[in-house]
Amino acid sequence: MDRMNANYEVMSDEAGRPIKAWTVGVPFEDEAKKQLRNLRGLPFIHKWVAVMPDVHRGYGATVGSVVPTVGAVVPAAVGVDIGCGMIAVRTTLRADQLPDSLRGVRSAIEAAVPHGRTDNGGRNDRGAWKDSPATHTSAWARLAEGYAQIVAKHPRIGRGPELAHLGTLGTGNHFIELCVDESDGVWLMLHSGSRGVGNRIGSHFIELAKQDMERFFIHLPDADLAYLPEGTEHFDDYVFAVSWAQDFAAMNRELMLHSAVEALKASGELPAFELSESAVNCHHNYISREHHFGKNCFVTRKGAVRAREGDMGIIPGSMGARSYIVRGKGNADAFHSCSHGAGRVMSREAAKKRFTLEDHAKATAGVECRKDVDVIDETPAAYKPIDAVMAAQADLVEVVHTLKQVVCVKG
Repeated sequence: MDRMNANYEVMSDEAGRPIKAWTVGVPFEDEAKKQLRNLRGLPFIHKWVAVMPDVHRGYGATVGSVVPTVGAVVPAAVGVDIGCGMIAVRTTLRADQLPDSLRGVRSAIEAAVPHGRTDNGGRNDRGAWKDSPATHTSAWARLAEGYAQIVAKHPRIGRGPELAHLGTLGTGNHFIELCVDESDGVWLMLHSGSRGVGNRIGSHFIELAKQDMERFFIHLPDADLAYLPEGTEHFDDYVFAVSWAQDFAAMNRELMLHSAVEALKASGELPAFELSESAVNCHHNYISREHHFGKNCFVTRKGAVRAREGDMGIIPGSMGARSYIVRGKGNADAFHSCSHGAGRVMSREAAKKRFTLEDHAKATAGVECRKDVDVIDETPAAYKPIDAVMAAQADLVEVVHTLKQVVCVKG
């Protein structure tokens, strides 16, 4: 039986734990509800599953879900873009100091940070470094030992780029933006994760979990909900590997931010500037050890950000919409979480079929960004209205800054 709370919808029946969904006033597709109903039936869910207002059906598990577990983890509930998240920093620049044409600003960022994917990810891939900068090589040295431990036990994970992807953007919904806030301050903000190596880690352990389910004769309503029980070798290996990938992702964002800042300073397009606030760097596809409602548990957030009281977070809109720097309110019912963005309202394929280049150009008017057919799937109308998403989670976060992008770089 479903019912409404003042701030969220409660979905409950005898089949499993309740679902508390902060979806009042936003679309909540039936396919996502089906995924969540399958998820809540797992025996190790702690209390309930929390759902953020940007919820939509995902590959393997639902995007916008917060899943607390005791005694097991579900690799697909994190997904393959492990540690994907956001970083943002305010500069001393003012909006009136930006040039009339921002094409040179965009070009400077694009030249400084590898982005996109070509050559099927091979030797000539423009989205990877051919020769990593010294700063990136030095950063990799801090990750190399952990990676070697992972690959020694799981060699398949080592079959692909790692250092070459450190400090690179990727494709899809990953982006780098220059934004202006409510008081005309200029921000640099970007979105990316653990790149190819995180994908290999996620894919590998999702497959191992499925094999373990077969070996243990455990039958699930959805094979993608295969889990790793605590105390097993694969559980320990996964928790170590996912933690490493989260560190890679955070470092990836820091390096890109540094590269973009240095490129803008050297571009000749802007007056001299510095960074004026500490960077906010937050994951939204990850696992964390936390304590909720009397128990230590693993909290898996897929498309959700931790929002303990005072935690700073970033909730981006689409290419043509506002984004927000927020402060968490520490809502216990949501396991101290909030949304990670606007959330898709249609699939990438549906967006490509529905929208034209003219539609996309109108939706991104005033933003210096790509306006070609390869980014139609990222056009603003493919996403939920960010205003409705923010209204639905008013008891989860408070808005600190409102940003509007003026430059957007996509792979």
